[in-house]
Order: sequence, then C-alpha cells, then structure tokens
Amino acid sequence: MTTAPTHLLADGNLLPAIGFGTYPLRADAAVSAVTCAIDAGYRLIDSAVNYGNEDAVGRAIRESPVPREELVLTTKVPGRAQGYDSTLASFDQSLSLLGLDSIDLYLIHWPNPGDDRYVDTWRAMVQLHEEGRARSIGVSNFTPEYLTRLQSETGVLPTVNQIEMHPYFPQLELREFHAAHNIRTEAWSPLGKGSDVLASGPVIAAADAHGVTPAQVVLRWHTQLDSVPLPKSADPERQHQNLDIFDFELTADELVDITLLGRPDGRLFGADPRTHNEQ
Repeated sequence: MTTAPTHLLADGNLLPAIGFGTYPLRADAAVSAVTCAIDAGYRLIDSAVNYGNEDAVGRAIRESPVPREELVLTTKVPGRAQGYDSTLASFDQSLSLLGLDSIDLYLIHWPNPGDDRYVDTWRAMVQLHEEGRARSIGVSNFTPEYLTRLQSETGVLPTVNQIEMHPYFPQLELREFHAAHNIRTEAWSPLGKGSDVLASGPVIAAADAHGVTPAQVVLRWHTQLDSVPLPKSADPERQHQNLDIFDFELTADELVDITLLGRPDGRLFGADPRTHNEQ
C-alpha cells in the first residue's frame, strides 16, 4: 500500500498530497470504488452535493477499517444552497447523507458571481469551522478577485482552492496567487479528461525516461508543482498506479516542457467561474 505525503494547511490541518475524486460515481459503484481507493492507500476522498453520491461515499468511509481520523473527506455546498442560512442547512443535510459527525474539508463548489451570495456563504462556513463541525474550509473554482473579496469582507482566506488544472491549463497566475496567500491548490480533472494530453510529446518522453505511465507523469507533475490532484478511477489497478507516483521525480526541464503545453485558455469544460452559474 502506498502512503502519500501530506501538506500542512494554513489552519494547521494536514492534507494528503493526492486524493481520490468520486465524480460521477454513484450508489454501489461509488461504494465499491471508494472502498478500493481507501484499501489502496488514498486518505483524501472528494465528494460534493451535486455529485449525488454523499450517501455512498459516507457508507464506504463508515464501513472502512481505516480509523476515521486518518481520512480527509471533502464535500461542497452547491450553487442553489448558497447564502448564510441555506449553507448551514445544506451542511446539515450533507452530514445526514454521509452519516458522519463532521466534514474535514468543506468547499464552496462555484462562486456563482451572478447570484452574489458567496460572501454570505463563506460567513456561514467560517461559523461551521469555528464550531469545529468543518475542520477546514475552502472554495472551488475561485479567481483571485473572488478570493481577495472574501478576505477583505470576512478577514478569512480559504485554506484550499480546488480548480480545473492539467498540462493544457496549468493555471500559472492563480497558483502564484495561492502561493503568496498560503492557499493550497487542488486540481480537478488533473489528467485532462477527454483531451490528448496523455499522448503529448513531453508526457510520453518523461514516461519513457522514468519507466512509468503517462498518467503517472502528469500526476507527478501536479505534486511537484505543489498541486493536489484528484484523479478518479473505478479500476483497482489504475487506482494503485495513480497513487504510486512518489518514488520518482521529474527533472526541472521535464516540468517546464509539460507546463509549456498550456494554452491561452485551455479549459476543457467551458466553465469559466466568471460567468458559470451552478445550480
């Protein structure tokens, strides 16, 4: 079993350097995949209200022989539940579905600037953190503008910002902002799902040089850039491969060559947080 290193968050909590994404797994398939992932050594499990799998993810965690305190569970408040009171209600509903007493990392899923409720949502999350019900709080898909507003209006910055990030969209400026403000970067779609990133020249060359798979190269690229990737796979062998990335190191040139695959707007899903409105 592979054990991933951890990062120290700004609030003093630890975050594993790689996690297991659960979208779009549901029902028994989600229970099985999360159970296998935990058995393989994953300790960070990423869910969300809008994934429709909190019940299954919670069941896998409850039934796991791994002590609860060793697992970091993430879930997210959806756009339709933003606002102070509705965020508190959504949190309680998530706890009920998960069947757990607390959430380790609670995120705002999207800023939804058109609704302009993310600051009130954040105030509710700060309260949940102060009460100890959410051990760490953060956001997802936030830009520097939105992050700065949270700090200016509440005095509290997120510990984590989970963003679309892969070699075609390396998010250089946003990651620089994170580093300057002690915000940990998490990456959804870290392998560039639906793209040909794994077949790109620099990735193939690095895979051949290190005797690993292209996916392992890209995931290692993430971790060496201090990004926490959240790959999803229901296949046990692939889960093990995705986790087994800490016994080799990409060279500085390989990191640069892979990062240079980035495009002016390399988003693969057309969801720009400045305009996207999640329900």
